Amino acid sequence: MKILYENCQPKDALDKSLPYTSYLVEYLKDGKTHYDVSLGDKQAEVFDYYWDKYKQDLKKIDNTGGLVNPNRWDTSMLKKPERKTRKRTKKEDVKEKKSEGDKE
Repeated sequence: MKILYENCQPKDALDKSLPYTSYLVEYLKDGKTHYDVSLGDKQAEVFDYYWDKYKQDLKKIDNTGGLVNPNRWDTSMLKKPERKTRKRTKKEDVKEKKSEGDKE
């Protein structure tokens, strides 16, 4: 059993690049609803893990929208958060142009 996304949004389970043996788990933690996307060979394996951890606070386990064969799926296929790039200021642009002109 492996947790792919912990404390995520339900829309993360709609990703079609997930394996079809992945499940969206809904549970209560500190009175708030949380969601995980977990991967297991069988749904019973996922249920056992979350039941041992949360008992009565376990609310629901649903299939995700995954369509990929689990044998062909790898963790490198997970969506990684996009890297934020910083915007350049006008001063930096001027410095770069000057340094390029000096090289020639």
